[in-house]
Amino acid sequence: MNPASDTQSGSGSEQYPVRFGVAYPDRPLNRLSRAFRIITVIPILIVLALVTTSAGNHLGAAAGILFLAPLVMILFRKKYPRWWFDWNVELLRFINRVSIYLSLMDDKYPSTDEQQSVRLDIDYPDAERDLQRGMPLVKWILALPHYVILFFLQIAALVAVIISWFAILFTGRYPRSLFDFVEGVFRWHMRVTGYMFILVTDKYPPFSLDG
Repeated sequence: MNPASDTQSGSGSEQYPVRFGVAYPDRPLNRLSRAFRIITVIPILIVLALVTTSAGNHLGAAAGILFLAPLVMILFRKKYPRWWFDWNVELLRFINRVSIYLSLMDDKYPSTDEQQSVRLDIDYPDAERDLQRGMPLVKWILALPHYVILFFLQIAALVAVIISWFAILFTGRYPRSLFDFVEGVFRWHMRVTGYMFILVTDKYPPFSLDG
């Protein structure tokens, strides 16, 4: 599946405000890199932990993601400061680059700033028009069906990654069907994250793996 292209807020009414995609590596993959991926990923995991931990020490942040502060601003001011939005988006992009590398979907080492093969596009919300004051207080209840489904989907995705690990070692290729499934689980999770955790939309996430 091709990553979604950037769109401005309010355009593309058929698109969900959170769009995710990973470019399929249609080429022989580095088998040696994947054999020791759990080791080679350690340095960038340390960097990610330092970023999220230091940010998480501030009020309104959990694991680096700003949640409580935007919630309060939406509730009382109907405002979502742009730099808070930009921080959340860039941190999620970084987290996903690391996750994709760990999931064997790319053999390029995760960058701290370049998007690489991962595309995560999120529309900046017009808080006055698009976000209701009380919704952040009830989204955690409304999103419960997604949590249940994602629990099982993430287990299935882990199994798919393990199978792909063996496939890559023997063939040098990530099976396309497994790649699309794992990508779809990431996409589903990002939609729920946008709805529930970074609060950029009140539009309920679709129950779908598709882009």
